[in-house]
Amino acid sequence: MEAIKRTLRDSALMRWIVLVLISGLTFGTYWFQDCLGPLKGLMESELGFSNSQYGLIMSSITWANLALMIIFGGILLDKWGIRLTGIVFASIATIGAIIITLASKGFFGSEPDTMLTYMIIGRLMFGTGLETICVMANRTIVKWFKGKELALALAINMVFGRLGSAGANFLGVEVANGSVSTGLSFAATLIGLGLILFLIYTVFDAKLDRQEDQSVKIGDDEKFRVSDFISLITNSSFIYITLLCVAFYSAVFPFIQIAPDLLINKYGFSTVLPDLTQMSFLEKVGAYFRNGSKVTSLIPFATMIFTPLFAIFLDRKGRAATIMIVGASLLIFAHISLSLLNSVVFGYLGLLALGIAFSLIPAAMWPSVAKIVPENRLGTAYATMFTFQNYGLAIVPVIIGKVLDIFNPEIIEKIRVVRADLSSQGFTNGQIVSKINELKTSGVIPAYDYTMSILMLVGLGIISIFLAIMLKKADRKQGYGLELVEKGK
Repeated sequence: MEAIKRTLRDSALMRWIVLVLISGLTFGTYWFQDCLGPLKGLMESELGFSNSQYGLIMSSITWANLALMIIFGGILLDKWGIRLTGIVFASIATIGAIIITLASKGFFGSEPDTMLTYMIIGRLMFGTGLETICVMANRTIVKWFKGKELALALAINMVFGRLGSAGANFLGVEVANGSVSTGLSFAATLIGLGLILFLIYTVFDAKLDRQEDQSVKIGDDEKFRVSDFISLITNSSFIYITLLCVAFYSAVFPFIQIAPDLLINKYGFSTVLPDLTQMSFLEKVGAYFRNGSKVTSLIPFATMIFTPLFAIFLDRKGRAATIMIVGASLLIFAHISLSLLNSVVFGYLGLLALGIAFSLIPAAMWPSVAKIVPENRLGTAYATMFTFQNYGLAIVPVIIGKVLDIFNPEIIEKIRVVRADLSSQGFTNGQIVSKINELKTSGVIPAYDYTMSILMLVGLGIISIFLAIMLKKADRKQGYGLELVEKGK
């Protein structure tokens, strides 16, 4: 006779159904987060935004979280539970996405400054929901997979996120079909569908909580205490892994946002695909591999392959701290290849290295947090990490945009003059977009020089490898076993 009462999470089928439902929301939010990357040129030519304004929009996703909104969300997660927290913050993200979409349509006004203001407001709301959703998703996966397939489950949730990023980059131009608002409308719809999937999940979550009323209900009798938070942020291993999170993601996410434009300007990749109907299979493959947004999508596509593989290795062999050191080394190679080297071959190798690094470090980082921090404090820990990560994500895109403007003043002025001239002649936004792209392709409008902007990211890679080494040293002293296989595996 079985002495321990079985619950929903004891069913492997239910665990994986829950993972898919949670990951559907992750997919939609990541698609929307990255959907503007392939549309940067359209935002410049159709809406009249500068590089600095584009960087401002990208940065605004983090502003509320700089005011410790994620930590507040983590506290609410502990107090309200997964269901209410998820519904509230997923709704905030969805409303923010709708505001951005309406702004791009000129719903609040057609002047660039007005559109910019409301897009920032919407992006800010979306970012407020996004980061707490990420914390909630991680905490939910720990709830259902602790002591089972935790590393693999976290990795698969990341795969859904990367799939959203890859889809936004790979299909973004085609989905937009020459209109920023069309691309945003599609992305906002995906978030709405993710919210529906989460609402379905809450049914299972409620049933699990009712079952655990009779057995073990994690964290119900735990209260948020300031002393616990102080203990957390003074833990050297947690400090190193948090700072590594900041440096690493600041070197990756902002790069993905500008990568399509970088590839177009540095290597002469295409903005849109040519007519493929008369091409052979190999010619079609070549066309895809010479398109800026399509090649950028290789980064998240690579993570979909490598992240689960590295997670399986981690579950079986350990070596989490060493894996993070290797990932940081690949990050340095990637950005050197894409900044100082002008060979397109090294450009592809750099993107591949970045994709592998983007798999290695997260696959090792998030399960490691569960070793460093007690389970009943994981919500606060993840929230704290995401909060500090957002400081980096707020600063780096703005710096990249400013540096790009500083080192390319003549190009910015040329685009401004051409756009004003075409507008005065009565050209539509779509015609202006096409004409500016033609002038860029012909060389009348010179290519942006991204060297200094990307070289800055090499510095973040160096910081990442230093922090990963320090984390490994701290783990030797504190004995969390980051290099070891989790007991019971």
